[in-house]
Amino acid sequence: MIDIVLGLTVGLAVVAVWWAVWYFKVVPQKKKSMQEEAQKEAEVIKQKKMLEVKEKFLSKKNELDKEVQQRNQQLQQAENRNKQREMSLNQRQDELNRRKQETENMRARIETQQAMLEQKENELNARQADLINQERTKLEEISGLSVEDAKTQLIEGLKDEARTNAQAYINEIIDEAKISANKEAKKIIIQSIQRVATETAVENSVTVFHIDNDEVKGRIIGREGRNIRALEQATGVEIVVDDTPESIVISAFDPIRREICRLALHQLVADGRIHPARIEEVVAKVKKQVEEEVLETGKRTTIDLGIHGLHPELIRIVGKMKYRSSYGQNLLQHARETANLCAVMASELGLNPKKAKRAGLLHDIGKVPDEEPEMPHALYGAKLAEKYKEKPDICNAIGAHHEEMEMTSLIAPIVQVCDAISGARPGARREIVEAYIKRLKDLENIALSYNGVTKTYAIQAGRELRVIVGADQIDDKQIDKLSSDIATRIQNEMTYPGQVKITVIRETRAVSYAK
Repeated sequence: MIDIVLGLTVGLAVVAVWWAVWYFKVVPQKKKSMQEEAQKEAEVIKQKKMLEVKEKFLSKKNELDKEVQQRNQQLQQAENRNKQREMSLNQRQDELNRRKQETENMRARIETQQAMLEQKENELNARQADLINQERTKLEEISGLSVEDAKTQLIEGLKDEARTNAQAYINEIIDEAKISANKEAKKIIIQSIQRVATETAVENSVTVFHIDNDEVKGRIIGREGRNIRALEQATGVEIVVDDTPESIVISAFDPIRREICRLALHQLVADGRIHPARIEEVVAKVKKQVEEEVLETGKRTTIDLGIHGLHPELIRIVGKMKYRSSYGQNLLQHARETANLCAVMASELGLNPKKAKRAGLLHDIGKVPDEEPEMPHALYGAKLAEKYKEKPDICNAIGAHHEEMEMTSLIAPIVQVCDAISGARPGARREIVEAYIKRLKDLENIALSYNGVTKTYAIQAGRELRVIVGADQIDDKQIDKLSSDIATRIQNEMTYPGQVKITVIRETRAVSYAK
């Protein structure tokens, strides 16, 4: 056992010695060799990297050289272009200098020639003045007239000739204008009338209220007449209860009052309670209803006619026209008809139809005042229109449609003519028979009062008066004056709707009998 241990110990010692020898001798040699190899590899890597760097440097250098070369080329090209431009500019400058010099030379020559021309012109003017003076002296010696006298005679002769020619030209134009104007006016008026149709309403000063039986009359009258007095006082009308069966007559010149009374009676009779307090309540309610209806009628009228922007007070006045009449013609229908006629006629004449229609609708607003004015209805209507911000030409057309104001626009005569057309058309206005016959006789008597008039005929319902004169008493030149005098007198002395045409006829007759 000891031998084994000794053997292992000896073996371990030998191994330890061998390892120590290997470590201190062999390892340093390997380490040295490894360092040498590492140095060699590092040198190789270094050389490779240096080569790579050199290659990159050379490539970058080549690229930079190329770029520098390109830039140099571009700079050279730009320099060449600038040199060319400079050369061309120099050439242009030289050309401009040359032309400027030529222009200055030419100007100098022109100034020299102009001075020569002025000198020659002065010489020619002096010669011409001498010749004119010589000729003038010779003419004065021959004619025995001075220059001023000759001018005066020449001017007077030219004036006379111009007056003659102008008068002939004026007469020709007037004749032609009369012929064409009459034709065109008739054509426009006929077209306007044919395109406008308005229903005719006949208004009276009384309204008949129908009842179911005569027992209602006693209730309307009331005890000792207190109901009827209260109704008359509240409405401002006169109620006539007579023996006429199943009817009561409401009399008043104001159609609005008659309408209020009629509607109030209708409600009172339908309700059955008729006493003064109830009457006042119903009348107040009906007045409010009528006012609303008046406003609604005005609005509907303006909408139907396509008129916008009217003042509310003007719309109310237009609505009140429904309850007014003129010579039996309903005023609202007359205003609508006039407005439509004005629009048609203005369109035919190339004017503004909207303005004409507006003026036609408003031309009679002075006939329905809330207070009694102390001026004609046309002027009062113009004042109302001006008050409610209507345009000046509309106000002038309203105020001038009866020639009580000077016409300042073309709409004014259109409104005047259309008002006459609407009032003068057949069936438009109603007259009492006695007044109608009296007016016809007055027309004929006025014409018969003139010397030389043999017969007179009022025709077409008094719209035309034909006057027959003796051929041996009145000549052709006096006919126009006679017609004008009769028209003026009729206009000043009579009242009539529309207009009256006066036709004076002068004829010569030769009568023989065969036996």
